[in-house]
Amino acid sequence: MGTPDFAVASLQTLLNDGRNVVAVVTAPDRPSGRGLQLTPSPVKKAAEAAGIPVLQPEKLRDPAFLEELQGYRADLQVVVAFRMLPEVVWAMPTIGTFNLHGSLLPQYRGAAPINWAIINGERETGVTTFFIEKEIDTGQMIFQETEPIHPGDTAGSLHDRLMVRGANLVVRTVRAIEAGEYPRIPQPPVEDLKMAPKIHRETCEIDWYQPAETVRNFVRGLSPYPAAWTKINGKTFKIYAVSHADASDFRAEPGEAHTDNKRFLHIKTQDGWLVVEELQAEGKRKMTVEEYFRGNKL
Repeated sequence: MGTPDFAVASLQTLLNDGRNVVAVVTAPDRPSGRGLQLTPSPVKKAAEAAGIPVLQPEKLRDPAFLEELQGYRADLQVVVAFRMLPEVVWAMPTIGTFNLHGSLLPQYRGAAPINWAIINGERETGVTTFFIEKEIDTGQMIFQETEPIHPGDTAGSLHDRLMVRGANLVVRTVRAIEAGEYPRIPQPPVEDLKMAPKIHRETCEIDWYQPAETVRNFVRGLSPYPAAWTKINGKTFKIYAVSHADASDFRAEPGEAHTDNKRFLHIKTQDGWLVVEELQAEGKRKMTVEEYFRGNKL
């Protein structure tokens, strides 16, 4: 069960390992692009290429879907980047249902663990497999593996590494379950529990009154998607990459910009300046600041 590219790696790795994947459950086709043509999910494309039956329920409690799912008589269900399952679904297989989560649980429960780990300036994260229970992301853990977060990482680069590490962990988990030799570890209570809620557009507005490193982490934690944004002279810009600027004597309040309209764009934060490296104006493609200034001014 999964939908985006992150889940495709796990499906493909299971198939490469010779697992008997009897069916795939993914999101219904959605309108996409300028023509709003119905587009299948990445997981559906991968499943169809492998000749696997695909189920695309609008509602997971739909009796017709439940009957069809039951008909496959799966021993185990694997969930990677899907949606919340009702108990009637996750409790259906004889062994149960396990989920791959992109964090070291119990930290960063929620829909956007990769983004929030970088936004919060973490230096390490990882992947966890756990059995699904009633409360989201709280089930008994099976395996965990750690992954460093490098200073230059974005949500995109970390996503790609965790996608591969997670796919391998899924196969390791399936093998252990098949052998009957796997742990079921209760998630420990944590005093400083950090959550990873779904990210909305309003979440992505840059607060320049924060320290420079906090803003830098915020930008890279939202890059390339959904992207941090700000307004400059009333125009909205997505900001994809920033770096620390040398100390400047130019006096400004947080959020004020300093530019030569040719090579650089500096923006003041609470405690220093950041250099904007990549941005995207409304109606334009993503580009470097120098590329933007070849045809535009601020």
